Amino acid sequence: MIVLITGASHTGKTVLAQRLLEKYKYPYFSIDHLKMGLIRSGNTELTPMDDNELTEYLWPIVREMVKTAIENKQNLIVEGCYIPFDWQKDFDANYLESIKYYCLVMSEEYIRNHFADIKKYANIIENRLDYEWCTMESVLEDNAEILKLAKVHNVNYILIDDKYEINIDL
Repeated sequence: MIVLITGASHTGKTVLAQRLLEKYKYPYFSIDHLKMGLIRSGNTELTPMDDNELTEYLWPIVREMVKTAIENKQNLIVEGCYIPFDWQKDFDANYLESIKYYCLVMSEEYIRNHFADIKKYANIIENRLDYEWCTMESVLEDNAEILKLAKVHNVNYILIDDKYEINIDL
């Protein structure tokens, strides 16, 4: 089983991946680690702020890792912002039956009522060195855009609205 977890920044993708690892013992892979490895090693001129270009650059690599895991009958959780909304087009039916996809999105109401918690839990799994750019306005804008794209592409999304509870059974 492959589990793809994507969504807006600060929605808890890494925390969810960690919880699934603890519950199911499936390893997880953070696309951010691949991104930073490629950037820091000089294998790309892209920067951490080049979101759209990073998706185009990273997805072909991640996609083939997913296919390899499926072919080897390995379980894997892949989490990160760099999974395109049309990801399904890259897999035939045999692969698709082994993939579960979740897009995490926070509602405007949730963000407005819980922004202090969003900032507080930003480092629960990762030690983010710099997240001063994370403002209520940026989080609202990012989540609104992700929700719009999730609806346009008719993908499976989890709306975090009243309280932060995500329960996924694999």
